[in-house]
Amino acid sequence: MEAFWISLGVIFVAELGDKSQLMAMTFATRFKMWPVLAGITIATTAVHLVSVLVGGLIGDALPTTAISVVAGLAFLGFALWTLRGDELSDEEASKAGRTTRNAVIAVTAAFFLSELGDKTMLATITLATQHDWVGTWIGSTVGMVAADALAILVGRLLGKHLPEKVIRYGASAAFAIFGIVLLVEAIL
Repeated sequence: MEAFWISLGVIFVAELGDKSQLMAMTFATRFKMWPVLAGITIATTAVHLVSVLVGGLIGDALPTTAISVVAGLAFLGFALWTLRGDELSDEEASKAGRTTRNAVIAVTAAFFLSELGDKTMLATITLATQHDWVGTWIGSTVGMVAADALAILVGRLLGKHLPEKVIRYGASAAFAIFGIVLLVEAIL
């Protein structure tokens, strides 16, 4: 259960202000909420399964201290990446808006491709080097879907009045704290 809760929290925070949330909002303006959430869930489940498998292999092959140091540095890097922010390019927004095929298939494909190499995938790999892969997989999947569902709901309610800077700074601070804790644990 520890792996589940840690992964859920870390990935939920990582997803705040991410490009995927912007995509979710864009798709939600075109399609009903449930097909968008279904597509996000399918894509996230697949990407995070690959992530935990990679993380599990790396975790078994490396010494624990090295993993903690690399994970801590990775989370500090995620903090900087989050602070920089993600934006949905005009081309990406246009593609999301033009999609007229089945909403679930369109959202699944778009999210699967956009998550490959994204910070949430890398964070999930990092978490899987430290924790049980099943708990990490389920927790990271639930965390991402919950964050994207929140983006859809809040986006519909508040439109463009979202405090993006506050969200970005908070998520960045959370990553920095996770990184520092991992580095301190590795050193002590």
